[in-house]
Amino acid sequence: MGKFLSGIIIGLILAPVALLAWLHFGNLPVAVADAPFPQERAITHGALAARIDRELFKTPPIQADEATFVAGAQIYRDQCSSCHGFHGKPSSFGAHMYPDAPPLWEKHHNGDVVGVSDDPPGETYWKVANGIRLTGMPSYKQVLTDTQMWQVSLLLANADKPLPPAALDFLRPQATPPTPAPATNTPLGAK
Repeated sequence: MGKFLSGIIIGLILAPVALLAWLHFGNLPVAVADAPFPQERAITHGALAARIDRELFKTPPIQADEATFVAGAQIYRDQCSSCHGFHGKPSSFGAHMYPDAPPLWEKHHNGDVVGVSDDPPGETYWKVANGIRLTGMPSYKQVLTDTQMWQVSLLLANADKPLPPAALDFLRPQATPPTPAPATNTPLGAK
């Protein structure tokens, strides 16, 4: 019985010490290119889903209408498009994040769902408002008003439906001509 108890005590001490040593010497997969640690997705997504379900707003406080979609599209263009892409043009770096920033204007590979249009607007609102730790998704509580966060959330909930042309104008990538460098005859470093 004494050996059993000492084994349990040593195990309770040795296991945490071994884990701390493993973390201390940089073995945790922290680079984007690293393979995920065992059960990482199940652990993080389970906790996230439970938290969102607990705090989910069931009914948006604004209407899903043309004015909401146009305002949401402008917010999306200014705040979201660099990571999540435009309508018809995915982000150049969103797929290289870990986890990847989902392209919100593309159909999923297995159906007709576009972006997060299969999520309730309250779930998208929660993610916009709170962000998601250990991802590239920031919290917008201090950046956008509640109305603005609902506008973009309702827009994304309707990404699989026809949108007003004015909203689509904001969601299409704009070709910006390069700014020409000023012409000078002065050599570099000369005054």
